[in-house]
Amino acid sequence: MKDLAERMERLAQSTPHWVEMRYHKRRTQSLVVQKGLVKGVRSNTTSGVGIRVLVDGAWGFSAVSETDPASLEKALKQAISCASLISALKQVGVKALPAVALARGEFKIPGYDELDQMPLSQKLELALGAEARTRAQSPTIQSANCGYSEMFEDKIVTTSDGARATTRLARNELRLSAMAEGRGEMAEGHHNVGRTGPWSCLFSENSLDQLSEDAARLAVDLLKAAHIPGGLSTLILSPAMVGLLSHEAIGHTVEADFVLSGSVANGKIGQRVASDLVTLSDSGLVPGSDFAGGALQVDDEGVPTERTVIIKNGKLNSYLHNRESAALFQVAPTGNARAWLYSDEPLIRMRNTYIEPGTQSLEEIINSTADGYLVDGALGGQADATGEFMFGAQKVTRIQSGKLGEVFRGATISGQAFDVLSTVDAVSQEFRLDLGSGYCGKGQPAKVDAGGPYIRCKALIGGMQK
Repeated sequence: MKDLAERMERLAQSTPHWVEMRYHKRRTQSLVVQKGLVKGVRSNTTSGVGIRVLVDGAWGFSAVSETDPASLEKALKQAISCASLISALKQVGVKALPAVALARGEFKIPGYDELDQMPLSQKLELALGAEARTRAQSPTIQSANCGYSEMFEDKIVTTSDGARATTRLARNELRLSAMAEGRGEMAEGHHNVGRTGPWSCLFSENSLDQLSEDAARLAVDLLKAAHIPGGLSTLILSPAMVGLLSHEAIGHTVEADFVLSGSVANGKIGQRVASDLVTLSDSGLVPGSDFAGGALQVDDEGVPTERTVIIKNGKLNSYLHNRESAALFQVAPTGNARAWLYSDEPLIRMRNTYIEPGTQSLEEIINSTADGYLVDGALGGQADATGEFMFGAQKVTRIQSGKLGEVFRGATISGQAFDVLSTVDAVSQEFRLDLGSGYCGKGQPAKVDAGGPYIRCKALIGGMQK
């Protein structure tokens, strides 16, 4: 790795143009277990170098799987040729990128070696046991599924203006689901965990046995639950639901390329967009959350991934930037340039997006709620550039006179994100990143995480009667 890093650095500085060279090796393994049977085990390795150049305001990009000097030199010439062709055809963007303190050295998130040294056969045995325990929880559980995947990332990022960062990290995730059936009804409960670190980090909050029990219990409980009636309601959103709102309905609208395309956040810096109880951030590393699913120390332009405060005490404070958008907005880059593979160009992407914790306990917030719902179990959904969203929730619990009561299923919550955040009147001290499994899509995938405290707000909740 050291010899390759030196070779890339020399080549990046060999032309008068700005050059970024990014070596990326990825190893993945995954397995799926269902009804006591191994449904699949897969392994894959890919590696290569992506080269991006800026010539007279135009970008050129080339990628190559070989790392020998001749292949890298040829790819660099191709990238320069592409950029030169574009710059000759039309007036293009920024002529130069803003100066910034770039990362140099080795950056390694703990857990890489520990996870790598744990045999896949041991992980498969544990997954088989978890799936069997999930099925055994209740006679109404008809089937269960356990999926596990891991990804080892090795990168070198060098730029002609000084970045030279070698990074290593490992991401893993576990997915448990149970399907209950009875009285002609079916209900599914699932528990997904995604982290960055060793096998043990998946179970820092709940043991593997507890995850199995929770998935099965949820399926059984939902089988007996009614569908929720709809209407504008007081809601207490769990950290997973807060994360979904923060990422999908807020985070994407403040990515600077979306802002330039006319998102709802355009022109709102300094304006009030939420309750003053709301501070929302995006960060590569999150204090107190050592194994966040989107943990990242250096982005794919060699910029350190420091915390960016998007909303500060209710006012829009910052967008998310790569170096090009930072030049256009005349601000500092925020370390949000990320590429999925070496053959992809970096895009503006989130890392870990969350609302900061407050001062009240969840118990206090529930006790002070006269009528409303506790909403948990994020099921995904959709949001657009206007901030309008609709998300699904697995489990909704009625709150009356400060007491938890009937459980409902089949719920959606919807609204306009900034409007909903403006109604926030309570924020818990409990905090959790809870969306580390799965992928964010934006032309190419990205591993991210999101979460926060419990928040109380008003939004539309929908469903249907049985």
